[in-house]
Amino acid sequence: MKNKIKNQRNFLSKMLTIGASGVAILSSSANATAKVSLTEPQKDELFFIYEEEKLARDVYITLGKIYSDENTFGTIQFSEQRYIDSVQELCEKYDIDISEVQKDKVGYFVSPLLQTLYSDLVTQGTESYYDALEVGVYIEELDIEDLTELIEAKGMPEDVLNVYENLREGSYNHLASFQGALHSV
Repeated sequence: MKNKIKNQRNFLSKMLTIGASGVAILSSSANATAKVSLTEPQKDELFFIYEEEKLARDVYITLGKIYSDENTFGTIQFSEQRYIDSVQELCEKYDIDISEVQKDKVGYFVSPLLQTLYSDLVTQGTESYYDALEVGVYIEELDIEDLTELIEAKGMPEDVLNVYENLREGSYNHLASFQGALHSV
């Protein structure tokens, strides 16, 4: 199970790297008031981050119901909802169609890859409380890795970069929370 998840993570990382390599901004530096547009790969990346934040929230909701005595899942799922809302605002601003995403339906994803990852992570997390906390660590490390790649790519507008940096900082905080809970087990 863990090797399957690791392979999915490597695939996700490669997808983001490939998308980030084609990044370019379609605005005029001579005209500061020109509307900034995103390339299709940038839009795809932003959509992916939107669903990836939903993945984190949905896994934490699901595992939080199983391990209701552990408040880490409950607390962090509310943060993840704020992250989803922040990325949704960017998607709307940059005309990224998110209508297929069932935001309020836990465990359903447009991306087949994220759908499979959700199922695998929940399966792993239901094996034990310790495994559930490890799933939390895994998700936050994945988010940090993906966001770092996107932050380091060239060409994203400042508002998108700011949100990515805030999401990454939040993921570092969540990672510390899950690691702290693991150490107390």
